[in-house]
Amino acid sequence: MSNTRGSNPKGGRKKVFVLDTNVLIHRPDAFLSFRGCDVIIPLWVLEELDNLKRDLHGRGKSARHAIRKINDVVGRGSLQRGVKLEDGGVLRVSLSFSHKIPPGFALDKMDNKIILCALEQVEKGHSVFFVSKDINARIKATALGIRSVDYEKNKVNMKSLYGGMIEISLEDDAFEQFRIDGFMEYQESLQPNEYVVVHKKGQGKTVHLGRYNLHEKRLDFVNSHQESVLGIKPLNVQQRMAFDLLLDDSIPLVTMVGRAGTGKTLLALAASLKKTLNNKKYSRVLVTRPIIPMGNDIGYLPGAKQAKMNHWMQPVFDNLELIIESGKQQNLKSIDQLLNNKVIEIEALTYIRGRSLPRQYIIIDEAQNLTPHEVKTVVSRAGEDTKVVLCGDPYQIDSPYLDAESNGLSYLVESFKSVELAGHITLDHTERSPLAELAAELL
Repeated sequence: MSNTRGSNPKGGRKKVFVLDTNVLIHRPDAFLSFRGCDVIIPLWVLEELDNLKRDLHGRGKSARHAIRKINDVVGRGSLQRGVKLEDGGVLRVSLSFSHKIPPGFALDKMDNKIILCALEQVEKGHSVFFVSKDINARIKATALGIRSVDYEKNKVNMKSLYGGMIEISLEDDAFEQFRIDGFMEYQESLQPNEYVVVHKKGQGKTVHLGRYNLHEKRLDFVNSHQESVLGIKPLNVQQRMAFDLLLDDSIPLVTMVGRAGTGKTLLALAASLKKTLNNKKYSRVLVTRPIIPMGNDIGYLPGAKQAKMNHWMQPVFDNLELIIESGKQQNLKSIDQLLNNKVIEIEALTYIRGRSLPRQYIIIDEAQNLTPHEVKTVVSRAGEDTKVVLCGDPYQIDSPYLDAESNGLSYLVESFKSVELAGHITLDHTERSPLAELAAELL
């Protein structure tokens, strides 16, 4: 729910939005999104933010940010009576809730108290919307007769999510001339750095790749990149496009979306090591991923930060071992050597905030588990001559408050699709094994 005008027409009911805690975790300044409306933050939301602020992971950072944002408006008036916001809305903190408690509706749960706060506003005759990222909380609120909505300011439509490529067919002469000239005039408007798979009519297996040049309004011929990168060879057209983006220093932001086994992390690591070790373009490779477990958490891990991170980064190490085995180069002997020589740095996403990272090749794996706010925080850390690559599968999310349409990776893809400094490709061919391909499709 976003940018909703709540001007109270004559005879109309006041439009009131009651925010759940997870909305402020998702976007700390979410209460500014409801133009001209009354926004209520229940007291129990502040209690939950207070409990979360010491969380060392993403939720703690967002909770602290949300508390600061709310504090910024405290000086303008009373939060109990309502503080006028710049957009014409009013922000209030509610200290009460409805006492018409349904049987079995436990008051020892914060979620239930927040929902009852919304119910009290309904009983006062207002037009109330309960805003929550928690599907179950929305269902409970709806069962009590409260209109419930998701917070949609940063949502994208997955059916129309930018894929990074289109396909066209050319006659034999034009097809060969494209390869000879190295470019081709193209009148249709595409996104900057969007790829075009060019087929020869009648021979679908023979393709050339073009990349749209916005300034020249043309397709630039893309070298095949079928040669290996540190022993890693692209196995399909989309992986060739991915390598083209990953190896291009003029594109500092790359996003790759694809299901498990499409090669996202492997391609990014191979390209980063080539640019760092062989081309000396970057000083080091920084690899990070959100620390969100799949299934039950195993609890605290022993050891220093690096020892703890090794467990979370094992999928990355598996890919590095494959590159080392395939590369057979003198400067690629072992993972320990890469870590000890500071060629690769493994960092918890928590500690990136506040750092300035120049001349680094940054890879954020499993980026679909980040909120739009966290993605903004990470990308804004990029210093001079730094390249940032985000990989993930929007349909494989472990965070309970994100989905395919509201996660930071999908949001970033749509937000940067028209930017010349960014490139994107969606990989949909699983190359891990026939079994992995079937699992991705059927399960």
